[in-house]
Amino acid sequence: MDDAQQLKAIRDEIDALDLQIQAAISQRARLAQEVAKIKLGADPQGLFYRPEREAHVLRRVMERNQGPLSDEEIARLFREIMSACLALEQPLQIAFLGPEGTFTQAAALKQFGHSVATQPFNSIPDVFREVESGSCHYGVVPVENSTEGVVSHTLDMFLSSPLRICGEVTLRINHNLMARQADVAVVTTVYSHSQSLAQCRSWLDRHLPHAERVALGSNAEAARMASARPDAAAIAGEAAAELYGLQILSRNIEDEPGNTTRFLVVGRQLVPPTGSDKTSLLVSTQNVAGGLHRLLTPLAQHGISMTRIESRPSRRGIWEYVFFLDIEGHEEDPTVARALGDLQRAAGMYKVLGSYPRAVL
Repeated sequence: MDDAQQLKAIRDEIDALDLQIQAAISQRARLAQEVAKIKLGADPQGLFYRPEREAHVLRRVMERNQGPLSDEEIARLFREIMSACLALEQPLQIAFLGPEGTFTQAAALKQFGHSVATQPFNSIPDVFREVESGSCHYGVVPVENSTEGVVSHTLDMFLSSPLRICGEVTLRINHNLMARQADVAVVTTVYSHSQSLAQCRSWLDRHLPHAERVALGSNAEAARMASARPDAAAIAGEAAAELYGLQILSRNIEDEPGNTTRFLVVGRQLVPPTGSDKTSLLVSTQNVAGGLHRLLTPLAQHGISMTRIESRPSRRGIWEYVFFLDIEGHEEDPTVARALGDLQRAAGMYKVLGSYPRAVL
């Protein structure tokens, strides 16, 4: 068999597989519609999006993956299939910290797939309000960056909001320098969010030491501003370059190659355990010697791992603070429940912000 015949045989096999794949996806979609009918019959206001179910499916997909596609690639394909099928049951409205083209929008699409309607809002409080009012099903907001630390506005919202954390998304942050023209030498101004400017400081010092650095509310806004000036550039993600018709002059200019941002999915539902979960808490203690130690002792006594702790002003009195904790496990896990019971008795303020699946991708 010569090369042409071999190629034809392989392509014929691919075509046959495509037919099987398409038929299987269509059957999955029909089953999703049957699920919707059953759910609507049982409860017209029932929940269609189940974070624990999606996390379970994606973990199984990766466990049985034998290549040659990577675990991340095969899970991304299944995420989009689930997104399209869920849209047949209930099209989701997802609020995110805008404008369009931000990393937060990219995180929302990574979590929910592209078959949802994403709606940008100007501030983190606006995202919370839209979800609280029921105008959007879920919201996606940044909470911490691996190099720049915590996003305080997000944590502060949990002091008064009734929303719960339903999931988390981690996104590898690649910063790109982009402009209308392809010549870096003409750039006199660089626009970006303050955190992005900080994350690219060394690169800018080396390559654009004399350019003015202007901090804006978002990287997408920076791209929009750069699109209006021939001597300006922006630091943003690829989506912003496509949205505003800019050329990418240099890719991956962040100083830390492992730069990652963590985002939270906020909603109104309780998420059942999956076996690989996190729980986030808001607690306070009296400002006395050893107060924090006594507060955290139950976690150590029950063998619960704490993955993060942040302090924030309580807004109830001068020099009074609350603590945001992330621990491993679900609040319904017996050992975690016992530890949280002891912690609650030791705390002045105690609030479970949510138990949710650990980021899958």
